[in-house]
Amino acid sequence: MNRSILLFFFTLSVLVACKRRMDSAAGQTVHNEDFNWTITIPENFTSVSPDDWAKLQNKGAQAVEKTYGEKVENQATTIFVFRNGDYNYLESNYQPFDPEVDGDYRESFKSVNEIVYETFRSQIPTAKIDSASSVEEVSGLDFHTFNLVLDLPNGMKIRTLMYSRLFQDKDFGVNITYVDEEAGESMKKAWFASRFR
Repeated sequence: MNRSILLFFFTLSVLVACKRRMDSAAGQTVHNEDFNWTITIPENFTSVSPDDWAKLQNKGAQAVEKTYGEKVENQATTIFVFRNGDYNYLESNYQPFDPEVDGDYRESFKSVNEIVYETFRSQIPTAKIDSASSVEEVSGLDFHTFNLVLDLPNGMKIRTLMYSRLFQDKDFGVNITYVDEEAGESMKKAWFASRFR
């Protein structure tokens, strides 16, 4: 399954997120050489350790495997993961993408969206789920976007935004998940202000 499925692991796992205290990013600027990309992390966000992130991904992978009866292979390289509170996350990663093996990029992105939606529907049948796909521009580049809103029976509303773009042979993604509107707006603002050179 495609790298973008990792968004689902992440989002589902946020429901049971661990609460360990991490080092504060406090407006830290992150530059990634692979994509010549620079983003300033919002204040009051903390770094998530690789071990804690792996635990969250594994929980989500188990849900996909339970829904589809198919083993999930993780080929993604995490660029960073930051959080604010228990349910607000900003994450970026990439993985190899070969059209000869993986097919058409747009169709792959659409398939991932369907898998994410169906897995949530299967695993949390009492939740109300809404989703939409579009293309949005960041730093002059078009990104495929998937927006999912999950209304849980306990009144919690989880919003997830998934941005994805193919850079030559790498599938790059930024994922924003939040329950707190203020935290969500700060992550979106940081993402849209980020620059690819």
